[in-house]
Amino acid sequence: MDADLSHHPKFIARFIAEQKSGNYDIVTGTRYSGNSGGVYGWDLKRKLISRTANYITQVLLRPGMSDLTGSFRLYKKDVLTNLTRCCESKGYVFQMEMIVRARHLGFTVSEVPITFVDRFYGESKLGSMEIIQFIMGLIKLFATT
Repeated sequence: MDADLSHHPKFIARFIAEQKSGNYDIVTGTRYSGNSGGVYGWDLKRKLISRTANYITQVLLRPGMSDLTGSFRLYKKDVLTNLTRCCESKGYVFQMEMIVRARHLGFTVSEVPITFVDRFYGESKLGSMEIIQFIMGLIKLFATT
């Protein structure tokens, strides 16, 4: 969950209900699935970057999730501990690696549609270095999973 409240806390109850309904190891928020999900406040460039990153990841890694770059997630404690031990990425690619490795290790993952509202204060850290790190991380995951 983003500390700037881009992810509304009202979705936490849905995450918990979803986790309990299927005893999922991870429940992740998706901006790109279902009628109630979405992104508000992003310009076209930011939307294109996010959608393109998710699409390329889907094609190369086949994780079976609609939103790999989001950070609003609920993990079982032991699953989170396990994943943080094997994940090596930094920056935005970390979100993708967590889900890809979770799938590779056989953990169960479910999605809950969420709305994401861009921050009112401050600026995104998404720049050219983060995009390059994402591409390098994607290639590494493709080669190792």
